[in-house]
Amino acid sequence: MKAEPWSAALCAPIFDALRPWLSRLPSGRFPQHDDLNALTKPLIVSGGGTPIRFVAPAAAREASVQYEVRIFETGEVQTRPDNWHDLFNALVWLAFPKTKAVLNRHHYEQIRARSAETQRGTARDVLTLFDEGGVVVATPDATLSALLKDFKWKELFWVRRADVRRDMRFHVFGHAIFEKALEPYKGVTAKALIVGVAPGLLDQSTERQLEELDTRAARYFSGTQALASTRSLSPLPVLGVPGWEPANEREGYYDDESQFRPRRAEA
Repeated sequence: MKAEPWSAALCAPIFDALRPWLSRLPSGRFPQHDDLNALTKPLIVSGGGTPIRFVAPAAAREASVQYEVRIFETGEVQTRPDNWHDLFNALVWLAFPKTKAVLNRHHYEQIRARSAETQRGTARDVLTLFDEGGVVVATPDATLSALLKDFKWKELFWVRRADVRRDMRFHVFGHAIFEKALEPYKGVTAKALIVGVAPGLLDQSTERQLEELDTRAARYFSGTQALASTRSLSPLPVLGVPGWEPANEREGYYDDESQFRPRRAEA
């Protein structure tokens, strides 16, 4: 690691959902398992109800199915030391514990139900897409939600920019999105779960917002309908969010259709 604090790389607004936990970690060195485990609470449990612990990886790299089964059965989340991807995964467990537990339970159930099949199936594809690349979008304004769902990127992020800043919050869930944000590049796209909320929630602290959004996201993914299609969640060009990319302070930024793709015509 560089001599500067490891957390200096995480000052951008895209990391705001992790801020309450980042502030409790040591700044002089990259977080270790003990640092992360000190932030867990009894209610942070696996899909099987076992308290979560962050541990060193097994000697031999386990397949993803065994990784999820191990979390479900033992609560052990294998976390590679000095690894950004795994650190972000651990921090998301702290920020969205209920949702992570629901995803883990679904993974476990799907693995057990499809143990004889070589393909992991649509349900696990949906779970993985959100786990790696999800964003929870909170807003009390249904018209803003509609613009996002309809791929009206310029109207949403530029024409109604002030409304977005006031009435939308974008909380990254996917640990792969966080990792990409260390060196952001054009075209990073997330899967957005849009949650309608009371206006007052957006004025609350990040932790209070996440408590509510974690409960709502966990409820959404508890239903089997959420796992029916990889297209059930809206795409979100991450660098279009106001404040997440300096270049998006100019109107022409949103004219680039290679990044802000229009909705495909229905066949």
